[in-house]
Amino acid sequence: MTTAEEQLTRVFGLLELNRPEQALHELARLPTPLATGRPAYRLRAAALTALDRWDEVADVARQGLAEVGPDSELLGRLGAALRHQGALAPAERALLDALALDPQDPWLLCQYADLCVTVGQIDKGGRLLGRAAELAPDDPAVHAGRVQLAYARGDDRTAERLAREFLGRHPDHPSALAVHGGLAAQRGRIGAAHRSFRQAVAHDPEDPDYAEAAWETRVYAHPLLLPLRPLYRLGIRLWLIAVGSIALLNLLGLPVVAFAVAITWLVYCVWSWIAPPLVRRLVRGRWRS
Repeated sequence: MTTAEEQLTRVFGLLELNRPEQALHELARLPTPLATGRPAYRLRAAALTALDRWDEVADVARQGLAEVGPDSELLGRLGAALRHQGALAPAERALLDALALDPQDPWLLCQYADLCVTVGQIDKGGRLLGRAAELAPDDPAVHAGRVQLAYARGDDRTAERLAREFLGRHPDHPSALAVHGGLAAQRGRIGAAHRSFRQAVAHDPEDPDYAEAAWETRVYAHPLLLPLRPLYRLGIRLWLIAVGSIALLNLLGLPVVAFAVAITWLVYCVWSWIAPPLVRRLVRGRWRS
């Protein structure tokens, strides 16, 4: 193996280990002919994708396409970047061009499915994910896409089941941990969410979204916020239950009980407003110390 091939292999290994910053550092050391080749552009775009630096992903993908010509992976990276930038029509064109070059690539199919789900084309996204699952049933991108699809359909139970399945198949994958943590948080299981996000940070410490989510769930896992768990889990439904209970008690001729419930609910609401910022200060102070 030549020195150039060894450098590219080292970069690929760093990306496999979720170390995109180090991968970019290695790519910056490549000699000029190698740095402007197809593999280098692909690896650079992949590293920037892992860091969610979407403007740079788009720039690198465009530069690579100008240098090396049509390339399915660079077009896919460009499509993903444009989707995150909100340029949905250009993103679709880039992804369709990528799939025209490589229609059996599971990652590209998942990227196009994500775009379809984003714009509300749920059934089309489901068909694309079905094709991807036939080609690579255990691919992390396929698992993540299936969870997102179930959530977009409003099927929270299926989304949670798929998230558990994703985590069971890939227990150390940051995306699996983050997906599981996000759904656990939405279901009010803050402790489980915090553990998942904390493990995601451990496996991918350079992702700012994982770190932010771990911080937020650490705040909401605080004992002072324990009474608010039903509110986080039920949301507007808890308000409807409270208001309905007060109205029903009045109709039953129990105004004193209704008044007591109303006062309790008022205190609960006030606590839900003042407790989170208070706990943030407490947790931040302990974290800094």
